[in-house]
Formats: sequence, structure tokens, C-alpha cells
Amino acid sequence: MIVYNTTYTTPVEDARNFVIWANESFIASTAQDGRLTHPRLLRILSHKDEHTECFSLQFDVKDTATLHQWFVSQGKALNDDLNRLFDGRIIGFSTIMETITED
Repeated sequence: MIVYNTTYTTPVEDARNFVIWANESFIASTAQDGRLTHPRLLRILSHKDEHTECFSLQFDVKDTATLHQWFVSQGKALNDDLNRLFDGRIIGFSTIMETITED
């Protein structure tokens, strides 16, 4: 199993709207598609400062080929939407991780 994680840094004033967008647009769109499953939106506490908030958006995905197919067909458009809506104020970087052990 692969975990697809994107860590976002948002200005404090955009944090609430980012969470709304992540839930209503990003997570809702990926749920309809079905290739990315088990969405988790988390607030990162270890890198908090007075000007920014950090979030982690995670999904499970079967394999990297499926992730690539999703990104080409849907992921790039969602990233473009994020940049358009927030005028580039929110930045993110993605990490692809392989699950080694689970409960």
C-alpha cells in the first residue's frame, strides 16, 4: 500500500478557507474517482508559527502507477484550482510513502 501525503503551508488568514476547499473540493473529488482512498486531513502542530498553519492531506493508493494515473486525470487540475483560488499563497510538497507495517 502507498500513502500519498501532501504537506501544505497556508497563511493564517487562509487556513479556514483551505480546510473548506480541501474537504469540499479535493477530498470530495477524489472520493468520487475512487483511486485514492481513506482521506485524512491533519493539522501539523510541530511547525506552527504566528503567521502560518500547516496541514497534511493523506490518501491510501494501491500503487504508484494508480497514483500517476490519478494525477494525470485529476490531480493536476486540483492543484491548478488551489493555485487559482488562493493566488499562489498556499504552497505544498508531496511525499509518496510505502506502508511497511499496519495494525
